Amino acid sequence: MSIEVTKDSIIGNVIKEVPGAEKVIEKYFGNGCFTCPGINMETIAFGATMHNMDAEKVVNEIRKLTENGNGS
Repeated sequence: MSIEVTKDSIIGNVIKEVPGAEKVIEKYFGNGCFTCPGINMETIAFGATMHNMDAEKVVNEIRKLTENGNGS
């Protein structure tokens, strides 16, 4: 049971729900995210803007994790 990940997904929720998403977030946004209280209310799109990244790129990489995790 996984969530649908979009650029409007809350970073904290994605990390909790998608195994491996933490590594993707760290890759694009750095590990400062994990100590930031904003992680529970900020979206992937917001994080991408703050870190000058493409939100769709981050979303696509996390989606690949969800596809691989479904016993395929």
